[in-house]
Order: sequence, then C-alpha cells, then structure tokens
Amino acid sequence: MTIDQKPGLYCASYGDGNPRTIVFLHGGGAAGWMWREQVKAFSPDYHLLVPDLPGQGRSMDVGAYSTERAADLVVELIRAQAHGGVAHLVGLSEGAQVSVALLSRHPEVVNHALVSSAILRPMPGSGLYTPNLMAASYRWFIAPLKNNDWWIRLNMKYSAGIPEEYYPDFKRSFQEATEASTADMLYCGMSYRMPDGLEKADVPVLVAVGKHEYAQMKQSGRDLLGVLPRARGVLVSVGPKSSLRREHNWAMTAPDLFNAALRAWVEDEPLPAALTPLV
Repeated sequence: MTIDQKPGLYCASYGDGNPRTIVFLHGGGAAGWMWREQVKAFSPDYHLLVPDLPGQGRSMDVGAYSTERAADLVVELIRAQAHGGVAHLVGLSEGAQVSVALLSRHPEVVNHALVSSAILRPMPGSGLYTPNLMAASYRWFIAPLKNNDWWIRLNMKYSAGIPEEYYPDFKRSFQEATEASTADMLYCGMSYRMPDGLEKADVPVLVAVGKHEYAQMKQSGRDLLGVLPRARGVLVSVGPKSSLRREHNWAMTAPDLFNAALRAWVEDEPLPAALTPLV
C-alpha cells in the first residue's frame, strides 16, 4: 500500500503495478476503511485508489464538504494517479452521490461505474433539515457521547448496519467527526438532487438499490436509469435476513455478492443471479 501525501484528498493506493484502476468512494460517516473486503478481493489484479472524502477520515483538513467539490477532488485524483487518467468508479451512499456528480461533470475520466444507493429525491420532512439543525444534532447526539462505546456501537449496528468487525474504524470516525464536518455532510446528503449533464455520460453505469430501501431511494435509481444513456438497474437482496440497513451497506454486509457484482460489471460479464432488475 502507498499513501498520497500531496495536497488534496488523503488516498491509499493498492496494487500500483496493475494496469487498470478502480476508485472506491465511501458512505457518509465512514472513510476508506469500509472497503477492506474489496481491497482484499481486487488488489491482486487491479490498481485501487481509496480516498477519504472531504471532512471525513484523514481528509478532515481539505476544506468544507460539498458533493460537487468532492467530485472535483476525485477527478483531480483520477487524473493524477489512475493509470491513463481513467478509472472504474464505485460509490456507495454519499459516495454514490459524489459519483453521480462526477459523471455529470467529468464523465471522460470514468470507464465503468457502480452507483449504489444514491438518494436524489427529498425524503419526508427533509425541508426541516437545515444546516443549523444538522449542527444541533451533532451537539445533541454525538459530542456528549463520543466516548460512550454503547452509544457508538448502537449507532453502528442499528443506524448504519455495519458489522462488528468494523467497530474500531467506525469508532475512530465517530470520534473524529466535528460539528462543521457532520453538518456539512448531512445537509449536502439530504439536499442533493439530480444534476444536469448526465445525459452526456456515455459510460456503462450499474445503478444498485436495496429491495427494502425507501421508496425515494428506489425512485432515485429509476430516475438515473431514465437519464443515463448506458445504465442498468438492479435490486439488491442479501439473503433471508435481508433488511434496509444490510442492503444499503452490502459492500460490508455481503462482500462476496458485492465483489462478484463489481467484477462482473467492470469486466463486462453476466451479473450474479441474486441481483434482480430495478424496474
């Protein structure tokens, strides 16, 4: 593994000698650590770039978060470090929103993309979620409990659905979050909408949504299928105990399925039968 020490996003790089690059963009409140199983699976034969997005992980000092700014910083990373200045792009949740923004602004740096659970429609009551309220939620629910293992673990399991083995990493991200970074990330995530320009993204895009996810999330996926010229949509189920949380974070809860789907997509092979069409 090598680490990018240049100005911009913190980024870990794996498999530098492999010819094809994949960029992994994490979900909100996490960091590049969430891609542990993907690094194991893909670093033997792909070059991997795993950044921490602005205001999270080791990119706390790169300035305020916005979806568009994060996308532009990822584009800089791809142009500087991806082989040939082009990469396969993988984004989950917040990282999926950043992927959508990137596809609308600079599709020329993307080979294939996997966009998983990008919310682009307002959730019920989202108009009430102002930046001030987001900052207040940090003061009420995070700041006083940063050293409370019970509360941190409760958030990890029941809010995010993240498996126990990720607890040390989740705890570190929970404790490193600031009021400003949390408010920016939450507000941008709740307010991001379908950008202009996606119709020009002539790139194969796999749009994935969990079967049990909110109706607004599923419709956001359908909206992407309606505008991206080369998109395919799938519903994700992770077995008999499938749930919204487990489907949303399937890169961690069902890594074998996620990895099989990603490999098939970037190598233009048939997708796993467990993925059903999003219609």
